[in-house]
Amino acid sequence: MQHLFSNWDKIVSRIKSASRVLLLFDYDGTLTPIVGRPELAILSEESRQLLKNLSHKRHFIVGVVSGRGLNDIQSKVGVNGIIYVGNHGFEIKGTGLNYVHPVNDEIKSIMGTLSQMLNNSLGTIRGVIVEDKRFTVSIHYRLVKKKEIDRVKDILQRVVEAARLSDKVKITYGKKVYEIRPDVHWHKGMAVKLIIEKYGSKGRKDVFLPVYVGDDLTDEDAFRVIENYDGVSVYVGGVNPQSIARYYLRSCKEVNKFIKELLKIKND
Repeated sequence: MQHLFSNWDKIVSRIKSASRVLLLFDYDGTLTPIVGRPELAILSEESRQLLKNLSHKRHFIVGVVSGRGLNDIQSKVGVNGIIYVGNHGFEIKGTGLNYVHPVNDEIKSIMGTLSQMLNNSLGTIRGVIVEDKRFTVSIHYRLVKKKEIDRVKDILQRVVEAARLSDKVKITYGKKVYEIRPDVHWHKGMAVKLIIEKYGSKGRKDVFLPVYVGDDLTDEDAFRVIENYDGVSVYVGGVNPQSIARYYLRSCKEVNKFIKELLKIKND
C-alpha cells in the first residue's frame, strides 16, 4: 500500500488518459470524520462545495456510497446530479439509475421486527444506538463502555439467531457497528459493479477509470471490484496491511486535498 500523493504523477496520467472517471466516496470516516453518534456526522460546507464542483466537470461521474439509508445520505450530502448509494448498495439513485434491490417484503418486515426487539433488549445498555434503515439495521456501540461491549454482542446474536439460522439475515461488522443485512449476495462491491456497468466503457476508444475512496471493512468489497476493473482503490486512515486497497490517504483532510487536486486536472 502506497501513499496516494507519492504516486500522484502516475494517477494524474491515468486520469488524463481516461475518457471518463468514476469517483466514488464513502461518507462516514471518508468525507466526514467518525463521530460518536451517526446524526452528528455533518458534511462541512467546504466538502460539499468540492463535491459540487467535481460533479460539474463533464469528465467526472461522482457518487457517495454509504451504509446509511438512501434518504439519509442524500440529505446529509445535499448535492444534486450525483449518484447516491444507500444501505450498503441495496438502494441506488443517480442520473439514469434508480435501483432498489428486490428483497421481498418478508425481509423488510423481519428487519422492522428485529429493530424493535433490539431496542427493547439493548435499551438498558447506555450508549447503544439501534438504527432501522428498512433494508438493514445498524447497532452502533462506539459510546458503550468497554465492559459492556460483549453483552451487546451476546444480546444481538440471541435476538437475531432464529432469523439467521433460517438464512433470512446475516450479521456483518464495521467500525464500532454491527450490521444486520438480508442474507443475499449483495454489498457495496456489487453496487459499484452495477454502476460501472451502467456508466462504463461503451467502445474500445472509451477509456473508463473507476476510483473508490473508503475507510471501513464494508468498503473492502468495493475495493476488490475496483481492482478487478484496474481502477484506483484508496483506503482512508493510514497504512492498513489488512486492506486490499492499493493506495492510502491519512485522513478526511487528505480526501479534501485529493478532490482539490482532481479539480485542477481537467478543465471544461
